[in-house]
Amino acid sequence: MIDYKHNKNLEPKKGDLLISEPFLPDPNFERTVIIMCQHGEEGSFGFVLNKPSTVKFDEVLEDIVGFGETLYIGGPVQQDTLHFIHRAGDLVEGGVEISKDLYWGGNFETLKILIENKQINPNDFKFFLGYSGWGSGQLSDEIKANSWIISPQATPENIFDCEPEKLWREVLKGMGGQFKMFSNYPDDPRLN
Repeated sequence: MIDYKHNKNLEPKKGDLLISEPFLPDPNFERTVIIMCQHGEEGSFGFVLNKPSTVKFDEVLEDIVGFGETLYIGGPVQQDTLHFIHRAGDLVEGGVEISKDLYWGGNFETLKILIENKQINPNDFKFFLGYSGWGSGQLSDEIKANSWIISPQATPENIFDCEPEKLWREVLKGMGGQFKMFSNYPDDPRLN
């Protein structure tokens, strides 16, 4: 692992991105970018933004027809639960603001009605099976061990408009400096 000096005294905040270090050996988090929805003494959670599943929204919710949006693997915890983030503001009541113009959740029944009436732009939503979670102090310990790079660069554009397979590299490039260099590391350095 690489020593990320900028991480040493940082704690992630709601709305930050966690970028897995280039050679993190955990298959659940290899080359992932996670949007942080909560971080505090009681623990932390967020969603992996760049692991699309092979399952579509209308395959999971049979009462929704014709809404074949991709579901993402939000993380290894409770993969039988459905979550969403969006940039639709007050359109879905009850959403929690994560950062400027970015919301987590909201009233699911309202969302279903909006989907059925074709009143939402699917490009403004990302849906997840499961989530990424850490117990009290666990994420802080992983950051100190250089498993994660913290970036305050979560924007609706890089979350909703960037292709999932490019997101990890694009966020690192956007951070500049040594991180731009990391974005070019091969998946397997032995093949270099």
